[in-house]
Amino acid sequence: MPPRKDTDASANVPSFYGAELRYKREAAGLTLEQLADGSFRGVPFLSQIERGERRMPPDLARHVDAKLGTDGFFERRCEDARKAKQSGHAEYFADVAEMEPGARTIEDWAPMLVPGLLQTAAYARALTRAAMPRALDSEVEEKVTARMAWARLFGQESPPEYWAILDESLIRRPVLDAEATAELLEHIAHVIRTTRSILQIVPETASAHPFMMGMARLMTFGDAPPVVYTESLHSGQLIDYPALVQEYRRSYDLLRAAALSPEASLARIDAAAEDFRHGKHRH
Repeated sequence: MPPRKDTDASANVPSFYGAELRYKREAAGLTLEQLADGSFRGVPFLSQIERGERRMPPDLARHVDAKLGTDGFFERRCEDARKAKQSGHAEYFADVAEMEPGARTIEDWAPMLVPGLLQTAAYARALTRAAMPRALDSEVEEKVTARMAWARLFGQESPPEYWAILDESLIRRPVLDAEATAELLEHIAHVIRTTRSILQIVPETASAHPFMMGMARLMTFGDAPPVVYTESLHSGQLIDYPALVQEYRRSYDLLRAAALSPEASLARIDAAAEDFRHGKHRH
């Protein structure tokens, strides 16, 4: 068995919180299975908390305190860990942002918005300003900075393998002016080509397909079960129930079959960028 990789407790607040949880659990002589028992949470969930990758929900913190006899410590401090994890992201996305760097694969389905890993700052700023019309400029820029930091994933020593499927409406319906839209499309093509990622377009002519109900992100890991993240206007859900994750996997595979080939998809991105660059885009 390979040696256990301990969490660097000095890295950030969630890592310190997780390391303390592991220390208290092992000091109590409990396995992850024993600690999880009766909590309505799975072992992978607790393991990710110990590694500083997931936040501790208040109900689980109360369960842990009761099992470990820690006098409310984990319930009192789970709010601190939650705030530290957000780092400019919405609360419901904080867990996903923390998990992304350790992902082996990331697969996006984007029917309405360009995925964060492919956005330009101008695009992210326009979306943030539309969603937060009364926000201060500093608040908007905090969100934009957090969004742009996602691209650092591709600079890791072992970056995740990335696959994105976009609806064609995203490259036909401009959020920005023509020049900025051309820059966005050129950026998308550049990221895909330079990171050896894969992109597919679901054409406007496509009939009904299995993923017409909204965006989704599928992530797999080398040392943890896969998860799915879905998002709506003001909320998101991280799904780790194996049977449901498998259903999303089947739907994503069927969506791939309904999309254009990677070569044809990039060609369509290039053509749309050229049209916007020369004022020939269709409305």
